[in-house]
Formats: sequence, structure tokens, C-alpha cells
Amino acid sequence: MEYGISSLSLVPMRAEPADRAEQVSQLLFGECYTILNTQGNWLQVELATDRYRGWIDQKQHTPVTAAYFQEWKESRHPRVLDLLQVVKGQEAVIPVGIGNYLPFFDGQHLRLNEQLLQFNGRAANAEAVSPVAELVQVALSFLKAPYQWGGKSVFGVDCSGFVQQVYGVCGYQLPRDAYQQVEAGEEVHFVAQTQPGDLAFFSNAEGRIIHVGLLLENQQIIHAHGEIRIDTLDHQGIYQQDRKRYSHQLRIIKRIING
Repeated sequence: MEYGISSLSLVPMRAEPADRAEQVSQLLFGECYTILNTQGNWLQVELATDRYRGWIDQKQHTPVTAAYFQEWKESRHPRVLDLLQVVKGQEAVIPVGIGNYLPFFDGQHLRLNEQLLQFNGRAANAEAVSPVAELVQVALSFLKAPYQWGGKSVFGVDCSGFVQQVYGVCGYQLPRDAYQQVEAGEEVHFVAQTQPGDLAFFSNAEGRIIHVGLLLENQQIIHAHGEIRIDTLDHQGIYQQDRKRYSHQLRIIKRIING
């Protein structure tokens, strides 16, 4: 078995081994993966964090040893809290954004395989989960980020990528896609009983979960729809005041964090 780590800010993960294939997700800086298969110049990988699978370009692959991969997988790693920062090495300066991983960060240095890199920005505490108030602040920091299918950063993010990133920065690992995330937590039966941090899920006409957003105070919801925006949630779904219409049909609300 071979292993790797992302040494770039973002690496597209595609549905098929081709540049034209759909982007299904992204590898974040400092995120480890297992190589499952190869086809031409493409590698099929499985992320160590959520076991999500996709194809990456071999040119964007950075190998790591089996020992490093195992150590990475067994450890908790701080995440970048700043919207945009840099990681400094002897030969390059790498831009990193909120949610990127800082493997084995000691407050000053992180370690990619045997290479030590410097980071002077803000990092989330990997040893503790954040309270709801901090989770909400992380969510609000994504406001106006453009929608991008398969995206996981403030430069382009989809609905479930946004939710996964916000919760991940705050110490909670959720699955990648909305239809997987809906399996987590406990159901909240009425919109009036929601609390900040709850997740609302939305379905299409066939009943399939197609959208997710994060609840704020006063039945407001922050979600990715064209951009990261704040709208109103009621028993019917998401109402966009500026467009005077409902955009999504509510299916279920789940509580991930109690208290």
C-alpha cells in the first residue's frame, strides 16, 4: 500500500481519471490519503479523514511513508483558523486557508513527512472541541464564499463541504456529503426548537437529500446557494427574502452538539 499527503493548498478530487471529469471533492493542505489504484497519470485515493474517494493528478501527489501515515491517522491535527495564511519552508511559501491541516503542529512548526515547515497564524486546538459560539463564528467567516461543486474552501465551497469544514475546524468529523451527514446526530422535531449549530437537511421531489445548512439564532440559516449566505428557515424550507421565494424544501433537522 502507498500513501500520500497534500502539500498544496487544494487538490481537486475527480469522479474519473480525467481533467474533464466532475470534481467531487478536494484534498486540503496537510491531509493524508491512501492510494487505491492507478490509471495512467491518475491516482485513485481514499482520504484518511472521512474515507472519501476520488482521482487526483499524479503530479499533485506527495508521497509519505507508511509510518508517517499511521502516525498521522492516529493523531489529532490543528486546523488553520485564519481565512488566509502561509506555511513557510526553506524553498517555498505555501498559501493555506481556513480548515487546512497543520500536521503535528507544535505552535511554531509542522511536519510533512521529514520536512519541517513554519506557521505563524491562528490554529484551532486539536485536543478539544469548540463550543457552539465558536462554531457559529467559523461559519460566519465563510460568508460570501462562492459556491463551487466539490469545493471545500473560502474560494469555492459546496453546501456539504461548508458544513464539514465548519464542524471539522471545531473538532467534529462529519462525512463529506449531505446524504451521509444526515445520519449523524439526533432529530429536532420543530423549527421553533432549533439551536445554533443544528443542521437542516433538504430534499428534492424524489425525497433524496440534496442540501444542508447550519442554523443560527432566530431561525436563520447559513448555507451555500450561489454563495455562502444567510436566509430564513421555517417549517416549509428556506425562504430567501431578497428573492421573495423558497429555495429548498425542508426534510429534517439534526442536532450534532447537545447543550
